Amino acid sequence: MDARFKPSTQQGSCAAAPNLALEPLSAPAFTPFGDVIEISNAVRHFTINDGNTERYHDLAHIDPGADGRAIVSLFRGLPRVLPFEVKTMERHPRGSQAFIPLSNRPYLVVVAPAGPAPGAGDLRAFLCRGNQGVNYATGVWHHPLLALENVSDFLVIDRSGPGENCDTITLAQTAYLPNTLPAGRSRADSQ
Repeated sequence: MDARFKPSTQQGSCAAAPNLALEPLSAPAFTPFGDVIEISNAVRHFTINDGNTERYHDLAHIDPGADGRAIVSLFRGLPRVLPFEVKTMERHPRGSQAFIPLSNRPYLVVVAPAGPAPGAGDLRAFLCRGNQGVNYATGVWHHPLLALENVSDFLVIDRSGPGENCDTITLAQTAYLPNTLPAGRSRADSQ
């Protein structure tokens, strides 16, 4: 079994379902799924506006698809309670979808590679700091918004255009997000 999973201690018919280990979000770890959007010395940045502003440039590949256009929306997510059952996943086959937190609160993302519908063993879970956004690449499977602790607002950049752009599935086996953060981290450290 993949090292990211531990047997579940949940009771009931899903007792053998995996617990997803929470990984800290980093650009190298998230690359198979899209982009991390954050201020970092690792990205191209330069001063503009007569030295008054630092621009962190071209942080995500926004893909509205050949017949779509990029739109900006605001999402308000209600907090999820941990432990949490991961039962469904979705993907946007015609364009990317970016989430940029506005509330400076940690949140979670659960992802699986683009392609056929994933199983519980294909999932990865990331703990995002309140100053990190994500851009899901076209077709990447992900769980709907997973805000933590409080109502949280997100700026979302995604696609508008002809054709269906949201496929949803119910996983054959439920996975669980445990009520623990990566070793040595507290919720306060995640902000």
